[in-house]
Amino acid sequence: MPLTRPRWAGPRLLNVYRLLAAGALAGILLAGMAMPALGMLGLTAKSATDDFNGLPDALTSSPLTQSSRIYDAKGGLIATVYDRNRTVVPGDRIAPVMRKALVDIEDNRFYRHGAVDLKSVLRALDRNTANGSVVQGASTLTQQYVKNVFVEEAGDDPKAVQQAQRQTLDRKIRELRYAIELEKTLTKDEILTDYLNITYFGEQAYGVEAAAERYFGVHAADLSLPQAALLAGLVRSPSSYDPVANPKLARQRRDTVLRKMAQYGAITTAQARQAAAEPVKLDLNPPRQGCITAEQGAGFFCDYIRRTVLGDPAFGRTAAARKALWHRGGLQIRTTLDPRAQQAVEQSVTSHVYTTDQAAAATTLVQPGTGRILAMAQSRDYGTGAHETGLNLNVGTAMGGGLGFPTGSTFKPVVAAAALEDGIRPDRKYPSPYSMPWPAMSDCEGHGYTDGGQQVHNDSPSLVGPFTMPEAMAKSVNTYFAQLEADTGLCKVAAMAGRLGIARQADGNPLRIVPSLTLGTNDLTPLDMANAYAAFAAQGTYCTPVAVTSVTGPDGKEIAVPRTDCRQAMSQGTADAVSSMLKGVVEDGTGKPAGLSGRDSAGKTGTTDAGKQVWFVGYTSGLSGATVVSDPASPQDLDGQSIGGAVIGQAFGGTLAGPIWRDAMEGAAP
Repeated sequence: MPLTRPRWAGPRLLNVYRLLAAGALAGILLAGMAMPALGMLGLTAKSATDDFNGLPDALTSSPLTQSSRIYDAKGGLIATVYDRNRTVVPGDRIAPVMRKALVDIEDNRFYRHGAVDLKSVLRALDRNTANGSVVQGASTLTQQYVKNVFVEEAGDDPKAVQQAQRQTLDRKIRELRYAIELEKTLTKDEILTDYLNITYFGEQAYGVEAAAERYFGVHAADLSLPQAALLAGLVRSPSSYDPVANPKLARQRRDTVLRKMAQYGAITTAQARQAAAEPVKLDLNPPRQGCITAEQGAGFFCDYIRRTVLGDPAFGRTAAARKALWHRGGLQIRTTLDPRAQQAVEQSVTSHVYTTDQAAAATTLVQPGTGRILAMAQSRDYGTGAHETGLNLNVGTAMGGGLGFPTGSTFKPVVAAAALEDGIRPDRKYPSPYSMPWPAMSDCEGHGYTDGGQQVHNDSPSLVGPFTMPEAMAKSVNTYFAQLEADTGLCKVAAMAGRLGIARQADGNPLRIVPSLTLGTNDLTPLDMANAYAAFAAQGTYCTPVAVTSVTGPDGKEIAVPRTDCRQAMSQGTADAVSSMLKGVVEDGTGKPAGLSGRDSAGKTGTTDAGKQVWFVGYTSGLSGATVVSDPASPQDLDGQSIGGAVIGQAFGGTLAGPIWRDAMEGAAP
């Protein structure tokens, strides 16, 4: 509120008035601690006092924004993510010399006064009035801490931050009110610890722990005297005394802190001189944060974790609540990522398909019977630079992925499972010519489909029947599976796909339930396919994918996390029958190049029209994985492209995607 100078104000009262207008004495005067002359300020001061008394006693604030850490299944750090680089530490993990340095440079009487320091205020009054402006402040550490809380609550909004720091009477009133209450409820040591955890030290370092690591590569508990003095000096103006940008000024400020520490008895004069004689020695550790810094190509998995927290109601009932949880940070997130599997997948996709290739490869591994995502990688690095991408080809758009890819013949086992569940036996034979009209069939709404002049044909004119189901699976006979789909019914095939977690395409739209369903014309993802095939490996049990095993908040308490939902998608007999057929694919069929050495495996190849996408999806008893190779920008025929240093004559799922899957699985196997 504006202050007006009374006509009767004398020189001494005018000095008080000037400092009050600048905000430096507002708290003291309003608390009734300074001068009886306060009453002469009339209604203006009375109104301010009423404002003071009307404020809530307690300072309410959200937990400090901290960095969160994402760990793999073995406890290894995947990445540190944060909106503000801060790690809150208790007082016993801050070097005593750091605590002394801050007190001596900012508020040497901190342990001898209350929320305000009248002696400092009067000293500031004399100096400021002599200069005709505010050149010295009188805020205590407690008041500074309260102001930092206001700034922290403002977040990253520049206008809100400016508002929180404004030099106005009403802000000083609030600052003082809460400072007084803090002194009643917290000890001096607790206030100092909170101050050291909240204050900004420059270079994106919030709090003393982050600052110690940023400038010196040590923990706050291990700071030396010269290091502590330099950090304490930064608090006044982190940009002016930045030792990176302004090393000379930073050293001068450090030495000022050392002299103050000697003056107030925290150290001896000899210790101050010895420390001042040392050059400023920095061991800079630039902030490394976000999924872009993740090791072993786990950036895409890291991003999947971020989107899980932001999107799953388990982490908050509303999007705003989940965003607030992520923003506050301080989370310890433990995940399902297996470091051995991740390393194997990353090495496989990047060795078979180069980052500079027009095509890209993506592979996901999951654990049958649990839904745990064990690995997720692609040939292009996570990032925004050349030959990098933020698009996760392993997942759909809702989780940061693209539009998915047609799966080709890797969808045929789903049709086989639906047929077996419907009572059709594996020895069912169909003529299976090279080419034939599409059989008549209907979708779930009864909409009928006839051939419409369209033909379904096999990959080779020499591929003709009759075939049984296992033979047709091994040779990937399209005309066989068109007839099998018709006899089973489109709706039953779609229902089986839904029970295997494939109810929607990668873009979120429902599956297109049309005759070409059996040929894999819907756009799906490696995660979709790996997890669907995991049900065959788990004797018919399908489990929804899961990536987070536990989350601990900054208070050390566990936060509920989403759990996998396991259900019987088909009978064990059906799952075993499909597995038997898929073993034939890798033993003596189109998937032979993907066969594992000395280990039973099962899988299926997939090659779409014009060779724009190639797939291999398969499993062992303990691992299920899916690999796709395609040009994600604008799908082009892979034939004739240079991929992994070799020109591809004709792209097939077995020969291009199969070896990537094989090497990933062999490296990931325990």
